[in-house]
Amino acid sequence: MGGIYGFPIIHHPEVGHPGDGKILDKTVVLDGKVEVRKMLPLSLSFDHRVVDGAEAVRFMNTVIEFLEDPGLILMEE
Repeated sequence: MGGIYGFPIIHHPEVGHPGDGKILDKTVVLDGKVEVRKMLPLSLSFDHRVVDGAEAVRFMNTVIEFLEDPGLILMEE
């Protein structure tokens, strides 16, 4: 429909829901150099009565790691 980003809404009995947006080219600074990179906005809605905010952030950081380096999914710990 042409949207760039949506905000996830949780419904009972859900306790969390990830959201994503449209991948767009964005200007970023990496190692002091300006580059254009594909960026994917991510969000996470969750019920604080059930999920601790720190755990939700750790989950989202893990998702980001896997998106940045999909080979990590195949690696054993």
